[in-house]
Amino acid sequence: MDLKNLHAIVTGGASGLGLATARKIVLAGGKATLLDVNEAQGSAAVAELGERAAFIQADVTDESAVNGAIERAHARMGSIHAAVNCAGIGTAARFVGKQGAMAGAFFRRMIEINLVGTALVSKAAAVAMQLNSPNPAGERGVIVMTASVAAFDGQIGQVAYSASKGAIVAMTLPMARELASSGIRVMTIAPGLFATPLLKALPQEAQDSLGRQTPFPPRLGDPAEYADLVGQIIENPMLNGETIRLDGAIRMQPR
Repeated sequence: MDLKNLHAIVTGGASGLGLATARKIVLAGGKATLLDVNEAQGSAAVAELGERAAFIQADVTDESAVNGAIERAHARMGSIHAAVNCAGIGTAARFVGKQGAMAGAFFRRMIEINLVGTALVSKAAAVAMQLNSPNPAGERGVIVMTASVAAFDGQIGQVAYSASKGAIVAMTLPMARELASSGIRVMTIAPGLFATPLLKALPQEAQDSLGRQTPFPPRLGDPAEYADLVGQIIENPMLNGETIRLDGAIRMQPR
């Protein structure tokens, strides 16, 4: 699919990986509708991106809110060709620690935002994509989900986070197989250590120390590099049903 004429929704689009992706699409000539819970950041992002971008406040764990947001985005742009799922949280907590066992509510919240939110957005977007006329290759849309290297080598304190991201990896292939008959591709990106707002809030010394854990390049990833991979996935029709580690060859240690 061509980025120049692309109509995309991007969750978590007000900052970090999502904002970088929306910026990539808009600069290429496409349109992007940003879904995020943070209204102030969403409005600021749209002010930066210009008239080809719009913001809709939505909680990805709320099915009716997600469906309504997708309908509004479809009405605004006329169609939806791509859905990029960047909304998520990454709070660490020990499964059983000095303060006792992990609260069930903590585990459920991680699963609800990272996994269920991704599923709700993806299915609503797929419904909208099925309305598209196929391009000459028979393609109607692309769904990109965001996992993490923690899906494969999660650290101590990442039981809940790794569970949520591992499940995203696990549903990539069956989702791609199911949606293939509609001409919709599904891919997942598993980033390593990236300079998202969470890590950028750390002291520079801490950021540099984390970055040096990556074999090469020995630094934190740039959200623009994530956005570049999203663009390559959208443009390459043979990328389907797979998870790509975008991590500079890092393999996370136990702690």
